[in-house]
Parts: sequence; C-alpha cells; structure tokens
Amino acid sequence: MRRLEQLLRENDHKPYPVYKSLKGRYTFQGYVLSIDHVQGDPFAAPSSLSIHMAAGQHGFPKDYYAEPHRRVMLQDYLLRGFYKELGRYSHKAGGSGKSGTLSVSSCGQEVLERSALTISPADGSLILRFSAGFPAAGRTTLAQELKKMLFEYVPACAAKTLRFAAIDKATLQKWIALSDDQKAIREQLSDRGLVAFVANGAILPRKSGVDDRPMQGAVAFQSPVEDAVTLNLPGGRTLTGLGVKKGITLIVGGGYHGKSTLLKALERGVYDHVPGDGREYVITEDTAMKLRSEDGRSVKQLDISAFIRDLPSKRDTKCFSTEDASGSTSQAACTVEAILSGSKTLLIDEDTSATNFMVRDALMQKVIHPGEEPIIPFLLRMRQLYEELGISTILVAGSSGAFFEISDTVLQMREYEPIDITRKAKEAAEATSEKLELPDPLKISPDRRLPFPNREVTESRKVKVRGNGTDAVSLGHESVELRFVEQVVDNEQTNLLGALLRTLEEQCFNGRDPLPKCVNALYDRLEKQGFSACAQGGATGSIPGNLAMVRPQELWAMVNRYRGLRLER
Repeated sequence: MRRLEQLLRENDHKPYPVYKSLKGRYTFQGYVLSIDHVQGDPFAAPSSLSIHMAAGQHGFPKDYYAEPHRRVMLQDYLLRGFYKELGRYSHKAGGSGKSGTLSVSSCGQEVLERSALTISPADGSLILRFSAGFPAAGRTTLAQELKKMLFEYVPACAAKTLRFAAIDKATLQKWIALSDDQKAIREQLSDRGLVAFVANGAILPRKSGVDDRPMQGAVAFQSPVEDAVTLNLPGGRTLTGLGVKKGITLIVGGGYHGKSTLLKALERGVYDHVPGDGREYVITEDTAMKLRSEDGRSVKQLDISAFIRDLPSKRDTKCFSTEDASGSTSQAACTVEAILSGSKTLLIDEDTSATNFMVRDALMQKVIHPGEEPIIPFLLRMRQLYEELGISTILVAGSSGAFFEISDTVLQMREYEPIDITRKAKEAAEATSEKLELPDPLKISPDRRLPFPNREVTESRKVKVRGNGTDAVSLGHESVELRFVEQVVDNEQTNLLGALLRTLEEQCFNGRDPLPKCVNALYDRLEKQGFSACAQGGATGSIPGNLAMVRPQELWAMVNRYRGLRLER
C-alpha cells in the first residue's frame, strides 16, 4: 500500500503513460490488489485489476465451495453483491473519457460460472477481476483521484461483500440450499425416466422480451395430475411438479396460451437460476439443445442424408457444404450437429422451424410420392431417434395434428395451464385413416472431418476476438453468427466461445486429429483447468474478467457455424 501511495504521489499531474508504472501487486489490509493492465489513455478500455484473498482472509466455510455446484452459487452470490456495491462508487472520481469508471460483470437470471470471481476448491483462494478507468484531465494524470478509487472505494466494496463476517449469512444459506436442491433434482431425472421437471408454483412468463425477470401477477404453473411426480430434496423435503418423460412430448394449444413460454423455460432449464426468478425449480437435463431453422448459415462437409437425400442438383448430402443454407438444410444440419454433440433431448418450436423439414402429412405423401421428395421430415424420424438413439424430443406444435400419432405425451396449454390430452389426441389420430409411411432405418454417421489451422489466424499477430452481445463472435475478419443458438444467454459466454475458437485454431487444429477429438479435448481441458485453458499464455494474470462458462453443445454449435473452418474431406 505504501509503495502504491508513493507512486501515485509521484505520478500526479504527469503525462498519462506514466500510469503504466503502476502495474504490479500491492498488499492491502485483507487482500492483495493487482493492477494487471493499464489503459493507454483515458478514452481507451478501462484498466484491468484484480483482488486476491486467501481463504483465511475471506472466511467462507470450506463446505460452501468444496463441491462445484455450491462453489458456483457462492461465486455468483458474491459477484452480484460486489457489482451492486461497486456501482455506488463508479464515476465518483472525476476526469475525462472513462475516468472514474468502476465496473465488474453483471449477472443475469441464470447462475453461470464466471471468470470475474473464482474460488479455488483446493485452497479457497479467491480472485475477483474488475475494471477501473484511471482518471485524467485531458491526457494528464489525476493520480489523487485514482487514490480515492483504490484506497477508499474498492476497499469499502471488498469489506462489505467479500468477507463472510460482513454478509447476510441467512440469505447466503438460502442460495446455497437452493443449489443443493437443484443438484438433487438433476440427479434424479434420468433415474425417474425424465428429461425435465417443472415445479408446481413456478412462474414461467417473463416481464418482457427484453427483461428476463419474472412477470408480476403471472399464472403459477400447476402440473396435470396424470404427469405429476414428486422428487426428493435434501433434508427429507419433497417437491411436486410436472415430470417431462423421456420419449416424445408434444405441447399444443391456441396462440398466446403459453406453449412457447413453457418451451423457453425448459430451454433455459439447462442452467440453474437465482432465488426469486420463478424458474428456480425448472430443471432440464444438461445436454438438451434448442433447434430451429437458420436460413443463410454455413454448413461444412456434414452428413445430413438422414433427413435430406437425392437432391435434384445431385449434390452429395453425405458430405454437404453450403455458405447459404435453406430453412430445411439448416435445420437438418442443426439436428445432426446436436446429435453429434451428445444431446439427448431436442427442443423444437414449430413456429421457428422449416415446415417442409418438420412434417409431410399422409395426404401429401399420397400426392407427392416419397421417392420424389428429397426431404425425410422430422415427423418420420422422431420415433426412430428415441428408440434407436435414446434421443427425446419436446415439440411445440400449433398447426399440424400429424404429430399426435407418434407422441408419447400430449400437453395442451390453456391460459398457461397444462392439461394432459394424450388419450384424446390418440383417439383422434386413431380415427383418421391416414397412416404415416415410415422411412428406412436411421443412420447418423460419425464425424470424421479433419480441421486444418487457418493461416490467416495462426500467422497473424493482430488477430483479435470480439463479441457482439449474444449475437455473434468474430475472430479476425471472420464473424460467427450465434443469434439462433438460443441457449447462449449471456454476452460473457460469447466471449468465452471466441477465446475457445482462437485456442482451437492456434493449438488444436492440425490436419491429423478429427474435429471431435480437437473440440472434446479442448473442452476437457476447460473443465479441468478452468478459464486458464483458453487464456493467452495460460497464466492466471492473463485471464480476462469477462468470460462465462458454456456447455459442450454451445461450443459445437459455434464451431459448426464458423465460416473460417478449414476442412479436409
């Protein structure tokens, strides 16, 4: 502290570049402050700093961070508290440009592991990464204003939010207990033959299309009696709600009655949620993938012949490539890619699907012979996906009753209330004379594509990764569109995907190992090493504070949409 104070005194009212001399580590009372990167001028991106605390300095019980699910919840809780407190001091120090800015990651409704705050399960050491705009008047340093930030504002935030003795222990205990509940539910899904669970009393509607908080006054979810299950929670407690069974589940109903709202909740159920979100007990098995059509996307040498074959142009659908996919070819590619990524549940909304990919009824099959139609509709593959590959489907349908025949469960949403109409739907399907003509056996070929490094990336020293919200990530001149990968829910996940893509290009793609080996090996490294697995140089100090963890499914989705991917057939 004394050394830093001396440097600030010496560098006051000097040219802005003298701030560079502050880079280093300084021991404060209760933590070490590290100035990791200093901005070049007051209008540049703010400087990067981090707080380092040993377990004995923050004092949180080890059983709060020894297990992964508790650790992630604790990190999330502490980060939210620090964000709220830090906001009170941002811009209190004056100056030009970004002077006085104090910022840290802002968390949404989902609980995500973030690089902004990490706790080591081994020794309990805590690292919090944040940003600060070093003050200046024009391009002249205001070091005494910076002293206020580093010696008053930041210590006050750390003291109130990063020490066990200072926080609301009862509230934290509720968050930790919720993480235990969510873990317990996830562990019971497969054993109970379920792919998802929606608790009675859950609030599924959101405040608005741009506000993911729960809608006030919304109808609370209540499971149909026929589909209700009771799961066990820690401490002998139980919880009852809708159990979405493995197999084919159809969600139907009139417009605006809650079909897509339920599917959206299930889509987000692959993540845990914070207390008060309304979807805390909406839990979907971890590999579930939301699929849709995606006109214009890139597809690289993918075998989509399980769904599309014998194109009039004679194009090879066993090794299909395009830079401008149609609705049907894009959805076929998304489906195959999800299967290859390990997804065991497919989530589909008819409204965002290509109609000709999804369904062709019996009458159309009579008029247009299947041999004259290159598309094998998803309708005819759903049962095979489950019976041959163990892949379940949850489908929202509003316009076609053709799905009734092959569904295991049919739920009708009526004013946000689910009603089991399986028997009624089956009887109606039985009464029709139209029977589906099933296709040949389903075959999904293994992914043997060989990726080569992209020289434009590997040979340039100026290649940068940039994220654009949750819509896209760019690596150098290549932009990867992610806006239709709907389970990317946070811009910091996009940042991580970009860093992973750069790591794949620089370290993994070699023209010898097939794409699955490259991608899976990197993800295994990410799980073992954390965010340092994709940090430049691999050092802790080089880890940016704006990354959030993704699933293998999102990594695969990003790689498959990467137009810069160089493949050898």
